[in-house]
Amino acid sequence: MTVTIYDVAREAGVSMATVSRVVNNNPNVKPATRKKVFEAIERLGYRPNAVARGLASKKTTTVGVVIPDISNAIFAEVARGIEDIANMYHYNIILCNADKRKDKEIRVINTLLEKQVDGLLFMGGAVTDEHMQAFKTANVPIVLCATTDENGEIPSVDINHENAAYDAVRKLIDLGHKRIAMISGTLQDPANGYARFQGYKRALEEAGIGHNESLVRVGNYRYESGADAMKYFLELSERPTAVFAATDEMAIGAIHSIQDNGLKVPEDFSVISVDNSRMASMVRPQLTTVAQPMYDIGAVSMRLLTKLMKKETVDQSKVILPHEIIVRQSVGGL
Repeated sequence: MTVTIYDVAREAGVSMATVSRVVNNNPNVKPATRKKVFEAIERLGYRPNAVARGLASKKTTTVGVVIPDISNAIFAEVARGIEDIANMYHYNIILCNADKRKDKEIRVINTLLEKQVDGLLFMGGAVTDEHMQAFKTANVPIVLCATTDENGEIPSVDINHENAAYDAVRKLIDLGHKRIAMISGTLQDPANGYARFQGYKRALEEAGIGHNESLVRVGNYRYESGADAMKYFLELSERPTAVFAATDEMAIGAIHSIQDNGLKVPEDFSVISVDNSRMASMVRPQLTTVAQPMYDIGAVSMRLLTKLMKKETVDQSKVILPHEIIVRQSVGGL
């Protein structure tokens, strides 16, 4: 039989209202009474009914999180930041993987809203009209995490992806490289794809080098696409001397393609990327990369969401966190 609040009240010799105050951490309960209620709860194995409490308060103390790829260590780090701050403010997390598919993202968003979450954190690629329609019909706060919408309508926490890419390519230019290739993410992705591609182009153009379409390949963020793109560059009559990859995973694929062809990094090719995932320091040579503060992005996103859910004053709804280049052994000068 399910143990009820009535059973706890009878066991402790108090009213159901007193048990409710104890369970909900109401300070207006004498220490001796509180102790007696907790002892009754432990003896009976009582667990408060979160659904019933949510119906009564119209709050579930639950936040939905949409994550693009749960197998990607980068997003795992964001999720850890979210979870730590959620615990601090006594929120539970429902984490949903969307496989980087728009149809699944929309379905997951609607499912979480149907479950009456108090707020929503969305990590994904392009925020399309379909996403915006789902967001606008929600009656709970929403924060974009590690992404932004085109018009800046939804609160967000991210880095400046164009500047991050610019700084990476500028690093190669300062080392004397002029023939610099890029392994890009899909250009429909506003952050990892289009914005980083724009940063790549801007760095080249400012250095008077110009953009060569034959030196750009579009990958899918995965290791295999980085390896395949590098194979293409190796077959060019005029090979690049350096490669900028939009993600660490594609950069590592490129490094292994170079090594599989009997060439060396950075002696024959310099390689740089953006992310600073754990893999960047595991590959040999270790990967020079632009670090995104992924844990901080998750933590700041969750803190912003708690403010919105509690209707607190928010000074800045669009937060841009700093990035930095972590120099390791995969780049060298000409």
